[in-house]
Amino acid sequence: MTTEREKMTAGESFNQFDHELIKRRILVRKLLQKINNTPDNEERNTMIKGLLAETGAEFFVESGLQFDYGFNVHIGNNFFGNYNLTLLDSCPIRFGKNCYIGPNCGLYTNIHPLNARQRINDVELGAPITIGDNAWFGGNVTILPGVTLGNNVVVGAGAVVTKSFGDDVVLAGNPARVIKTIDNHDLEER
Repeated sequence: MTTEREKMTAGESFNQFDHELIKRRILVRKLLQKINNTPDNEERNTMIKGLLAETGAEFFVESGLQFDYGFNVHIGNNFFGNYNLTLLDSCPIRFGKNCYIGPNCGLYTNIHPLNARQRINDVELGAPITIGDNAWFGGNVTILPGVTLGNNVVVGAGAVVTKSFGDDVVLAGNPARVIKTIDNHDLEER
């Protein structure tokens, strides 16, 4: 029998009022309240790591972190998340290595139906988000469900990323679009 957690993580319709999911959200809220009020960076980041599916050894997040579950968040090595990072993780959110995320950024895997009756009936589903290696997000970036970004992507402040993009691009705007390509050949030579 498939659990609601398994259906949710797979991007299928799920019952958000499932007791296992409610218990996890309550636990996470309580722990994040304590974590976000912990002034010692090392202590705070150690506590965060304990709630996430995986992180690299080099991991740092400022206070104000919010997420629903944590068990769907996968973070590569050498990660920096600035203040007020929000990760709505009904589906997996994956960051490659060397990612730098500006303040007030949000990555949202949750999808709510366009159909009003489905919304009223609490139909919930999601789509995963994947961020490649060497990403850099300016402040107030929003990444929507189902987006995959390649390696070496820079996202300008305030951008709303509604679709996927490949490697070596600078994105900006709402909706985000490519405004420049980046030559990263010297990165490969090092």
